[in-house]
This record gives sequence, C-alpha cells and structure tokens, in this order.
Amino acid sequence: MNVHLMGAPMDLGQKRRGVDMGPSALRYAGLVQALEQLGHTVSDEGDIQLPHPESGLVATGEKRVQAVARVCEQIFEVGRRCVDDGSFALFLGGDHSISIGSVKAAANGKPDSLGVIWIDAHADFNTPETSPSGNIHGMPVAVITGDGADPLVQIGDGVTVPAKNIVQIGIRDVDREEAKRVNASDLNLFTMREIDTIGMAKVAEKTLELLDHCDRIHVSLDLDSLDPAEAPGVGTPVQGGLSYREAHLLAEILSECGKVRSLDVVEVNPILDERNKTAILAVELITSMLGKQIL
Repeated sequence: MNVHLMGAPMDLGQKRRGVDMGPSALRYAGLVQALEQLGHTVSDEGDIQLPHPESGLVATGEKRVQAVARVCEQIFEVGRRCVDDGSFALFLGGDHSISIGSVKAAANGKPDSLGVIWIDAHADFNTPETSPSGNIHGMPVAVITGDGADPLVQIGDGVTVPAKNIVQIGIRDVDREEAKRVNASDLNLFTMREIDTIGMAKVAEKTLELLDHCDRIHVSLDLDSLDPAEAPGVGTPVQGGLSYREAHLLAEILSECGKVRSLDVVEVNPILDERNKTAILAVELITSMLGKQIL
C-alpha cells in the first residue's frame, strides 16, 4: 500500500506547548521504517509550516481561530490529494484541532459515505459558547458536523460529516454543557464504562456495525485515550483509560475490516513523555492499524 505521511506540528488549538514536536517524536520512534518493514511504500510529505504560537498575529480569540483555520485548510488540501490518488493518508499531530482538516479531506466530496472513529478521552464536541477553556482542540467533532466558529466550519468548502457517521471510543471526560450537546446529538459513544462492561472486542464489533453503511473509515487517535500509565506524554491525561492490549485489539480489528483509508495520530507531547514512550506506543498502534499481525 502507498502511505502518504504528513506532519502537522500545530499547538495552536490549546495552551500547553510541546505537541508541536509530536511529528518529530513519531518519526524518531521509527515510524517510516516500521511501515516499510510491513511492505508499505511511504511518501513523507514533511511538515506544513505554521505561525509561531506566541506571535501577536495568532495570540488569542479570533486571531487564533483564523490561524487554526489557515493551517487546517493546508491539511485539507494536502490530505485531499492523498485521498484522491488512492493512497492511505496518515496525519501526524500536533493537537487534535488538526483533525478538522484531515477529516474534511477524508470526506473527499462524499461525506455521507465516510465513517469516523474518534478514539479519545474527550468528546471534543464543544463550541466557543460552551467550552470552559476556549481551547479549539476540544471542538473538532462539533466543527466537522457543522457547528462552531465559521472560519473552521467553512474549511474544505464547508463539507460536514453526519453525526450518525461518527463513533467515539474511550470517552471518560466530558464538560457539563458539552454533555448536553452530546446527548442531544446523533453521535455514537462508547465510554470507558461500556468498554469495561462488554469488552473492547464487542465495542469494536458494534462500531463497525454502526458504520456498515460507510464505504470508508477515517480513524482519529488521540493518545490520551490510553491510560496515562501507558501513554504519559500527553497534555490532558485522564486516569482510567484504555490498556495497551485494548488499544491494540481495537487497532487490529479495524485493520481487518478493510475500510480504514486514513488516520490521524495526535496529542503526543515529548516534553511530558518518558524516554519517548508515548511516541513508540503510537508507532506500534499505527502499524497494528496498517496490518501488523502476531502471526
């Protein structure tokens, strides 16, 4: 398989520095070599250029939204070319706001046939009106369903994905007003309680059943979906997350379904990590998603 890899070292979607080094950490952990060992042909597109987050041009408020929109538009353009030529598109973050661009690119003019699997501790379904922090990395799911700051919603000619086409896995930290929005939406959620109750294999099975009508799937993997003991190098850790084997089992089952055509991996923060442990784990999960098997 041809894999187009693109780095999006953006930390404009939140206030904690370090995730801008995520793409470098993932490459340093041997990502390209691991994919090539699986027989994939990897084309590394490098990293897109971003404004400095402490610049007055992007400092706060509307300026920050406009800056994130410009970056996500670049991600959309590069990602759409990768999808158009039939390659697997792999986006390396950066904070989770990069998914506004990557998911819209994956929709590729056919949003009704795209399924999105959002693996995260957080629902990321806030809007500027409901967010306690104002951080854009807590808003991408709302944006890709058509709700949020207009410059972000309009990326990719305003393409949106139906909420019923989105399945969230590993959720365990939702803001109060955000929870009201989630409960009033068509989003499909498997919280950690569901995972504890029925197990990851059943959650994965139900996820694919919910997306059976979709022709292709985009996976968005936030490393804070895993328990901090497994992935310490994230900016917003939440206790009680996915175990190492639960995450790998999910990745392996998704690989076997044959519909996953694009993936973003976000929120790796080397400053907070232990000897690049989180990036190494992310590379292992990427290879599981792209066909690595025990036998």
